[in-house]
Amino acid sequence: MITPKEIKDKAERKYISFLQSLVENRSFEKLVIRGDKSYTKSSLSEFEKEIQQIVSQSKEKKGYGYTLEFQQIKTKSLGIQDLPISIFFDTEKDFLKFLGKEKEVELFKTSVEIIINAFPELKDWIIKNPIKVVNNQPEWDSILKVCRYFKQNPKPNLYIRELPIKVHTKFIERNQSVIKELLNILIPEHINSEEKEFEKRFNLKFAEPQIRFKVLDRAIAEKFFSGVDDIAVPISQFETLNLPIKKVLVVENKTTLYTTLTLPKMNDTIAIFGSGYGVYNLKNVHWFAKLELLYWGDIDVQGFEILSQFRGYFPLTKSILMDIITFEKFFENDLGTQTNICTSLNLTDSELKLYEILKTNNWRLEQEKIPFDYVNEFFDRENLAS
Repeated sequence: MITPKEIKDKAERKYISFLQSLVENRSFEKLVIRGDKSYTKSSLSEFEKEIQQIVSQSKEKKGYGYTLEFQQIKTKSLGIQDLPISIFFDTEKDFLKFLGKEKEVELFKTSVEIIINAFPELKDWIIKNPIKVVNNQPEWDSILKVCRYFKQNPKPNLYIRELPIKVHTKFIERNQSVIKELLNILIPEHINSEEKEFEKRFNLKFAEPQIRFKVLDRAIAEKFFSGVDDIAVPISQFETLNLPIKKVLVVENKTTLYTTLTLPKMNDTIAIFGSGYGVYNLKNVHWFAKLELLYWGDIDVQGFEILSQFRGYFPLTKSILMDIITFEKFFENDLGTQTNICTSLNLTDSELKLYEILKTNNWRLEQEKIPFDYVNEFFDRENLAS
């Protein structure tokens, strides 16, 4: 037979549809809980105990909650007995007091009224997301202040904490999820729909990724950067650089970037810290298309997958120091990180062959393990070949 706890669990599952009915102004209708008409057949005392449990928590005993309707039924094991044939909540008050939701629903009604008065077009969102209305109850005044501002200023071009909205400085950052859903409805014609990040989607300034690079040609460093050769700039500024260079070396690891300080002087060349999969940030550097691009990554599956990613942006990229000879010369039996990549990669035949060896054995040779003199000898040869 159904227990009081099971009755409460089933009632709670009906709570969302009840909240939706309030928004839609539907009158409360008798709310029926489907019960289990089976009972313990072992003894009359067990049967009576089950009945007593559900009656003790009913409206008959507590003055609120569910109502039980009984009917005399002749049972096979226990003779004629009164069995509950219906369990229901007759009034909204019975339902809410049983769940302990009376105060919450009053606040919900107030929040709904405030939201719809401010933005009637959000009614459908409320109907679909009543629990979000409940969970954000203390914040609705501030959330609506943010929405009003964006409605009036859909392209602020300010940082989040610069916005002239009288809310806590971190309020928007902490409540981005719900604000994003609302702004998608309120200003659809002004959002950058392809962008997922809040700042980019809603025309705000944001902290751009920094591109770190070293100028390996001292003459260029002197002429354009007053001799400074280790530089970091926002990606938007990097994309507009106009330097007289012919070659770009992209290195995967920061330690390897430091190593480039010891490289032989390389005419018309800069070295960039690619930051692993962060090479994504370089995909719109259109002036790369006119240059010779070299990529130097770890000799492991991730290194080749990042090379493949970068080559997807710039197909003529050439890998360096990522060959079988270098690997066999300096490999120290280090294990790598397993990969889940199953798609085909933008690799040459020799690169793909080495990639499969690394993948099968889970091997790795990090850039840092290749001695400086070996690297310098390679770039000496590279210089002579240029």
